[in-house]
Amino acid sequence: MGGVTPDSGPGGVKAPDGGWGWAVLFGCFVITGFSYAFPKAVSVFFKELILEFHVGYSDTAWISSILLAMLYGTGPICSILVNRYGCRPVMMVGGIFASAGMIMASFATSIAHIYLTTGVITGLGLALNFQPALIMLNRYFSEKRPLANGLAAAGSPVALCCLSPLGQKLNYHYGWRGGFLVLGGLLLNCCVCGALMRPLTPPKKKGQDQEQSLEEKKQVDAPAKAKLLDFSVFKDRGFLIYTVAAAIMVLGLFVPPVFLVSYARHMGTDDASSALLLSILGFIDIFARPTCGVIAGLRWVRPHCVYLFSFAMIFNGTTDILGSFAKDYNELIVFCIFFGISYGMVGALQFEVLMTIVGTEKFSSAIGLVLLVEAMAVLVGPPSAGRLLDFTHNYQYVFMLAGCEVVLAALVLAVCSFLFIKKKEPELPPLMEPPPEEMQALKEEREQGAGTSAPSGSTSPASSPAPVAEAITTKVAVEKEPKKEEKKVEPESSL
Repeated sequence: MGGVTPDSGPGGVKAPDGGWGWAVLFGCFVITGFSYAFPKAVSVFFKELILEFHVGYSDTAWISSILLAMLYGTGPICSILVNRYGCRPVMMVGGIFASAGMIMASFATSIAHIYLTTGVITGLGLALNFQPALIMLNRYFSEKRPLANGLAAAGSPVALCCLSPLGQKLNYHYGWRGGFLVLGGLLLNCCVCGALMRPLTPPKKKGQDQEQSLEEKKQVDAPAKAKLLDFSVFKDRGFLIYTVAAAIMVLGLFVPPVFLVSYARHMGTDDASSALLLSILGFIDIFARPTCGVIAGLRWVRPHCVYLFSFAMIFNGTTDILGSFAKDYNELIVFCIFFGISYGMVGALQFEVLMTIVGTEKFSSAIGLVLLVEAMAVLVGPPSAGRLLDFTHNYQYVFMLAGCEVVLAALVLAVCSFLFIKKKEPELPPLMEPPPEEMQALKEEREQGAGTSAPSGSTSPASSPAPVAEAITTKVAVEKEPKKEEKKVEPESSL
């Protein structure tokens, strides 16, 4: 879409596709888990907060909404900070913010304090970790990037399966204040993950003098300080199409997990069995994301990852629509299995497609702008579904609406990409004037060869600049042609 940009790191440093990149992948796995699972894990403490501060369930639900809004809405701020200071220091500060917010929340005296500490401060800290982690993952992986994205995305269901039971245990033994305090200490691991994000540097050459090394260092640092937020990504049609499709997708993507438990209870299922549905969904999701990453990395699939992403969204939306006709608990289990597969595919591919569209250099700005647009959709999607449920008192319409929104996003992405994005064909470079050094060297070589055979006083045609330029440009054009057969092309002798 818009041409695949070469994945070379800052200053032209090639992605190692391994080595320290696996440590970066582990850090991104942990950060992704905290970022996506933490807003859901905090909901374990909602009942105690309702009793403590005498508020309603809708008031406590704002905690998770503010967390998600900060995670998505502060994208441009994170992009500016990363482009100015780098990924590692931003993540270290973000880890301190995330931890401090939960620790301060354990001393809260009103629900407004929870909004400010857990919602705003912790949400900002998680945002300062999530986006830089994805940027570093993109810089360290190129050929293996689809697999790396799939493994990193698996951190979300793994963390959800761990943090929710942990929150229940902490709430039972220490209350919500003690639970918040322990979770705040747990979030300090974000600083450890930030320390793993070692910046890429060009390899040192033997015999390199000090002036040359300083010059290369300036060349490496220059692109990072050029623009704090690169708005030129909006000139890319592929980026515009992706942004619109992602915004429509987010309207319905998160609705089924939010209403799934209450949907099962509405059918008469007990609380334990209803909660088990989310565990089934998460368990399937754990294996779906890495598997989809492996498939997306196949040589014949990767050039078409945009359409694979569209298929994943159609799969997810169709599952929502068919799930709306479920009549009993067993049918909901089948729905959770297929929804977990499709949801994992979407999670594994969404940032891989964005990386493919904009490339490494512009990804730090592009992801911030995309997350800002998605933040607006996140705040509109689930509340709109809730209003529809209040009006109709029918979960079928809620799931059908969510499915139609995701399918619409897939159609926008696939159809617009097919119609408006043209693949760039390899073009031969224009016949331009060769560099002066190469032209002078070939001229001298021709003069020496002509001097031995031509009589004195005569002028050899090779000594004139026009045939020399023609010979060099012919050589350049032949070297740039696609390799069909190994044929050696020699310029015609002018003697």
